[in-house]
Amino acid sequence: MNYFISIFTGIILSVMISLNGQVGNIAGNYASSIIIHFVGLIGIILVLIFTKSKIGNLKGIPFYMFTGGLIGILTVLFTNASFAGLGVSLTVSLSLLGQLVISLVIDHFGYFNMPVVEFNKKKILGLVIIVAGIYVMTLS
Repeated sequence: MNYFISIFTGIILSVMISLNGQVGNIAGNYASSIIIHFVGLIGIILVLIFTKSKIGNLKGIPFYMFTGGLIGILTVLFTNASFAGLGVSLTVSLSLLGQLVISLVIDHFGYFNMPVVEFNKKKILGLVIIVAGIYVMTLS
């Protein structure tokens, strides 16, 4: 089930980048970021209301963990900016490469209290294949 959820997340991320990029082209990057995050806020409030969920205890959460929201803003701004020049597939591919590289570093060193998953030679091969795929995509 987790594999399916991850694949579905990739699908909706590509759709999101397409839609957000178009809003960015029309309204500008900063205005589109406000619009996009406001719509997201309304959406999650509705989810909380309809599921009758409660917000958990926020005490004890280290401050740096809340910076994910700021990273979300940067992600929207940067993908909107690159969307116009690169298109969806290359924007997503390069974003995934960046995610993969930093996730390997986080896993290897156990940053952010994550369990350590050491880097090995097989992962280098995977990275090389991905970089080669992105290179081939840029040729067309």
